[in-house]
Amino acid sequence: MKKIFKKIASQLHLWLGISSGLVVFIVALTGCLLVFEEELEPVINKSFHIVEVPTGSSRLSLDSLAQVVALHFPNNKLTRIIVEPEENRTVIFGLKQGKSEKELLSIAVNPFTGAITGNRHEHDTFFEVVLRLHRYLCMGDTGKIITGVSCVCFLVIMITGLVLWWPGRKNRVQRFKVKWDGSPKRFNWDLHAVLGFYALPFVFLIASTGLVWSYKWVNNLIYLTFDGKPPQKREAPVNLITAGASITHYQRILKETDLLRPHTGKVTFTTLDTDSLSITVAKTDDEAAISNVVSFLYFDKNNGSLISTRLYENETPGFKARRVVFPIHTGSLLGWPTKLIAFIAALITASLPVTGFFIWVRKRRKNQKRIRNNASKKTSDEREMILRNGESEF
Repeated sequence: MKKIFKKIASQLHLWLGISSGLVVFIVALTGCLLVFEEELEPVINKSFHIVEVPTGSSRLSLDSLAQVVALHFPNNKLTRIIVEPEENRTVIFGLKQGKSEKELLSIAVNPFTGAITGNRHEHDTFFEVVLRLHRYLCMGDTGKIITGVSCVCFLVIMITGLVLWWPGRKNRVQRFKVKWDGSPKRFNWDLHAVLGFYALPFVFLIASTGLVWSYKWVNNLIYLTFDGKPPQKREAPVNLITAGASITHYQRILKETDLLRPHTGKVTFTTLDTDSLSITVAKTDDEAAISNVVSFLYFDKNNGSLISTRLYENETPGFKARRVVFPIHTGSLLGWPTKLIAFIAALITASLPVTGFFIWVRKRRKNQKRIRNNASKKTSDEREMILRNGESEF
């Protein structure tokens, strides 16, 4: 029974690995890059994100910066503003381009001088392309289906791999360490089996949380588990004041946000292109024990007054559980320590289809050689039998 179970596990491990190996390789490799996106993005695009902080100078108001952007891009509607907590970071204004929400033009503005330091199409940026590869292979809905199925296959592969790795009494020691001075065959097997075993708990958690973006029912299951009901649709409330003169209140809103949420963190303004809905301001809490802790505040677009709040501490358990999925998946949950673990786990995951392929090629060649040898032996036996029969007849 044990042999049959291992044989089934072996076949599942093999064929699911062959069918999903390339997708797993791409998703894992892009995942390695995305782990450190926040750290690498300002380095790769330094002129877009970083400015010199002048001595004794103060920052210009958000309203002034918004007017500069409007002057240079009069035909584009403002959709979002991103204010980073660091003093030397630019303020990013997102402008609508075309009908699609994906066609976003980002404008970087120096908060001390008001100078535009750069602009770019977000859809074409390096990490945006990497993210599309990671989530759906840059193939839209079709790619999303492929990565979702491959993710499920990979979960089964990990379970069957653990079954195949499980050591007996004789080989217990060798299953826990890589024989660095072993033969190429043994070294490749150790890289696949031993490193795969150590990475399995982390990779299984990362892959499981990845299903949230592939399948809506998985996302709903989180809310059903913690709240007893599916997620409720949330959108910004309508403005309380009717539209008057065209005056912005972004600086006032930013100041009140910092008073209500005095912790450090990125501030993001959205729903700026909708006249009827209020402005949504999301502020992250960089001082929280875990990452991705965000509170939402809603301000009237016409006079900048606070309409309502959705503070993180008042959110439902389901919402909080859902918010923690992203940092678990990316490894950013507890900062650098968990990011390093996620990076190493993703790197090992990317290597598994490669080392697994070499194991399969070696076994295939060995089987083909055995078949040829058996065929050759059979032919020799047949010839010998013919000769013997011929001699006896003669």
